Amino acid sequence: MRLLAPFFCLLLTANAALQTVQVIERSDVDQAKAYGGAGAYEQIWAKAYFLLDPKAPSSARISDIDKAPRNDKGQVAFSADIFVMKPRDPSKGNGTVLFEVSNRGGRAQTGMFGAPFLMEQGYTLAWVGWQFDVNDRPQVIKLHAPKAQGVTGLVRSDYQAKPGDSQFSVAADGHEPYAAAALDQPDARMTVREWSDGPRTIVPRANWRFVDATTVAVDGMQPGKTYEVVYTAKDPGISGLGQAAIRDFISFLKFGNTHPTALLGEQKRWIKRAIGYGSSQSGRFLRDFLYNGFNADEQGRIVFEGLIPHIAGAARGGFSHRFAQPSRTAPYYNIDVFPFRDLDDTDPITGWRDSILARAQASNTIPKIFYTLTSTEYWARSASLMHTTIDGKADAPLAPNTRIYHFSSTQHGAGNWPTRKSKEMQYALNPHDYKPFMRALLVAMQEWLLAGKEPPASRYASVAQLAPFEKLRWPKGNGFVPPVHVRQAMRLDYGPEFRDKGIITNEPPKAVGKPYAVKLPQLDEDGNELGGLKLPSVAVPLGAAFGWNVPARELGWPMESIGTPGSWIPFPADKIKARYGSKEAYLAKVRAAADQLVAARYLLAGDVDALIARSASQWDDLTK
Repeated sequence: MRLLAPFFCLLLTANAALQTVQVIERSDVDQAKAYGGAGAYEQIWAKAYFLLDPKAPSSARISDIDKAPRNDKGQVAFSADIFVMKPRDPSKGNGTVLFEVSNRGGRAQTGMFGAPFLMEQGYTLAWVGWQFDVNDRPQVIKLHAPKAQGVTGLVRSDYQAKPGDSQFSVAADGHEPYAAAALDQPDARMTVREWSDGPRTIVPRANWRFVDATTVAVDGMQPGKTYEVVYTAKDPGISGLGQAAIRDFISFLKFGNTHPTALLGEQKRWIKRAIGYGSSQSGRFLRDFLYNGFNADEQGRIVFEGLIPHIAGAARGGFSHRFAQPSRTAPYYNIDVFPFRDLDDTDPITGWRDSILARAQASNTIPKIFYTLTSTEYWARSASLMHTTIDGKADAPLAPNTRIYHFSSTQHGAGNWPTRKSKEMQYALNPHDYKPFMRALLVAMQEWLLAGKEPPASRYASVAQLAPFEKLRWPKGNGFVPPVHVRQAMRLDYGPEFRDKGIITNEPPKAVGKPYAVKLPQLDEDGNELGGLKLPSVAVPLGAAFGWNVPARELGWPMESIGTPGSWIPFPADKIKARYGSKEAYLAKVRAAADQLVAARYLLAGDVDALIARSASQWDDLTK
């Protein structure tokens, strides 16, 4: 069944931040197929309309909200797209909203955990737009934010040149760009650097120019080098409204209107708790959401009882400040910034004392947290600083409600078999698929929230299992060549507001200080990582797997670890057969490793056979 409702509105109480929901389309999922005890599901496309008091204490950390247009009551209006999948009969659900912070306007949690699994478990799945700069396209989930009209300021844009390039867009990841306030900007400047975090060299003003308000041309661009332009833009969107939209939408689902035609049908009767999930950029968003105190709603009630910031590492990002660019992750942007840990910490060099949970602690809204990490986050998102002291010399305690799970020898995104090799990278991609771990941990989080059952213990590399980049023990042979440089997390000073309030900006840092003591998981004799939570295919390896890759030699780029893809160096067939003897003996070891994980609740029994079948396929492909 499909219901189009171009203007079906639910009017809420006048003092609620979420004022109106306009349902656009309502339809059955999989032709009303029943999923376990939860029965049939439906999906809803809608739009939420919000009003905020810019002077309210709960709006204090929304940059430039005082400069937003206001209605005749002095309120700021904005809207956001909504998508929901829920049991048609809400009484059959499990009482939990699993909310995904949309990554660049998309929806990924059904792919991560498996849509049938989530529906059989009875979750209400929800998304609301928070990112203002994603391009409009069908089924995108976007925040529609007002602009701070007349405000100008500096914007940064950097780009790593490819062969044949002569110009680049100032947009971040192809999103809506901040247009230059004028094409003729004598004070605009450009630099170029060899390493992503290397020293900048000035590009003479005569050698580059604005082609139009969003495109820059450069004479003699060199492949592999990173070009950065700093220019003046105007009229920034009020990006911090995205954090308020999520806060107020979840608050509505749990505490809002109970009219029978409401978006989720008397949701207040059935929705008892909320888990927030975000992956990569969206996981960093959740860390920033916590840091800025948005886990308390306008009435001081807890928003998310549980959070799963996935593959975010110790980073945050540009989500709530003037001229924010949420998708930027390059060095010198506001990604790897203090504080890194949930508990109070002091930077011995700057003297700054702070924590991710400081504001949640003050409002008594600390959630239960699972930080899930791959190897990539140790290489690209300073993950070791989440559980070591700032100097990297000792293990640091975790907050009582925090657990950290490092999926050893995996890459940023779950791997596939057969793996593949990109033309732009030297090695094949890491094939290890950690999604079974994510399903088991979601079950553990629900049990923790619902029944107070302690989750599985944290699993990550201790200080004794970590090392600085220059002391890693690399495997030898098979034509393996490691990177010669790894990006560092540096102490960046963005000015007084940053030092006093932790408010970051999009402007270039005022100063660049000493790097933080980020460490990486040490390697065993095969090249796989010590410590962490090991998939059966990692515990019983057929190759060496890493959380980094390096550029293909043909590109001529610097040999530094790049991006989010991992890499894979399979063992030779004779080494595999000599180590395990036979396929049957190998698979017996894989099953034993899987059974141990099931017993410890890191893996669901229902996922074991698929893991065994995958390992069997790998054996066949590598030994034929």
